[in-house]
Order: sequence, then C-alpha cells, then structure tokens
Amino acid sequence: MNITYYGHSCFCVEINGKKLLFDPFISANELAKNINVNSIQADYILISHGHQDHILDVESIAKRSKAKVICNWEIYEWYTKKGVENIHPMNIGGKIKLDFGSIKCVVAVHSSIMPDGAYGGHPMGFVIESTEGNFYYAGDTGLTFDMKLIGDYRKIDFAFLPIGDNFTMGADNAIIACDFINCNDIIGMHFDTFGYIKINKEEAVSKFERAGKKLNLMEIGQTIKK
Repeated sequence: MNITYYGHSCFCVEINGKKLLFDPFISANELAKNINVNSIQADYILISHGHQDHILDVESIAKRSKAKVICNWEIYEWYTKKGVENIHPMNIGGKIKLDFGSIKCVVAVHSSIMPDGAYGGHPMGFVIESTEGNFYYAGDTGLTFDMKLIGDYRKIDFAFLPIGDNFTMGADNAIIACDFINCNDIIGMHFDTFGYIKINKEEAVSKFERAGKKLNLMEIGQTIKK
C-alpha cells in the first residue's frame, strides 16, 4: 500500500491498484498550500462526517475524477442534490465489498453538520480489509469503548487516529485506543491545522514510544509504503 498525506485528516491510500481518498480538505488548508487539489486522482472518496474541514473538496474531486463517494445517508442526500452521481450510502455497522477489498462502517463519537447547516447524520469511522492488509480510519472521534470491538474481531495492521485533542482524542487517549484495537502502528491526523489543535509533536511521539507504540506524523505531500 502507498499512503499519501494531503494535510489535516486527508490521506490517499492506494490499495490493490485503487486509490481511496479520505476526508479531502485541501484547498482552504494553509498548511497544504503546495498541494494542487486539481491533480489529485481517486477511485473512491470516503467521508467520515459533514464538517467542512473534512468535505471541502469532495464535490470538485468527485466530479472531475468520477470517484465513487462513500458516506452516510444524510450526506448522500446532500451531495445527490448537488449533482454528485457516483455515490453510495452506508451507515454504522454496514459493510460493502468492492474491487479492492471491503469497507465496514464503525462508530465515531463526534458531531456532524453540513456547511449550509443541514443535518450531517452520525459520524463514522472505516475499517478497510484487503489482500494487501487491513487498516482502521477513525475519523473525528473521542475515545470510545466501541473501538474494542474492532480489536476483538478484526486484525488491524495500522490505523489513522486523531491526536489533536480539543475536538477529538489527544495523544493520551489515542494510546488507549491502540490497546482497544490491538494495533500499535499509528498514523496521526487532525492536528496542527488550526490553533485549537496545535500539538507538541516531539512530546506526542515520545508518549507513544514510552507506551511501546509507534506514532508516525507524516509531512504534507509525503508518501510512505505499508
């Protein structure tokens, strides 16, 4: 798998020849000003919830790339009205098999509202399973005991967890989440973009190391292999 970071909580994961783009918020992110959003290709766009810092570039990328958008029912209805045609609604507990593997929607504890004030439905996380490996994208969430269900019933090779605190988990709770999901290989997200979520990166990495876990804080534009 190739993983490219586009800032905030936006990653592109290339798996079995397909590109999965998560929560694209790029064009208004000052930290991602060197990323050309119009050059980003995707086969699937996965949306965890309706806040603008997770959906800002969904419509433009979806219409240009013809990517299939995966989201909850409320976001499905909102984008359908905006002319997004290649879109598939899901909800928590649901699973779908696709050409690269499968997506299962899991609980995320957060809020959700669309940029125009419309109800955004319940936030979700995603468990991706494939022949190349399995991973968990938590979305925006606080620590929840529901995460233990993921670790009890699925093998997770690595996970994307929010670590910015204030609106989501911080590093301390993310370390506990590692134990719940039985995964110690973590890629951090939802940090530094705004003043509310600026973190001490060295301290966060050190906390993970002391707990016997790995925290990777990718640079925007960086690509790594898993």
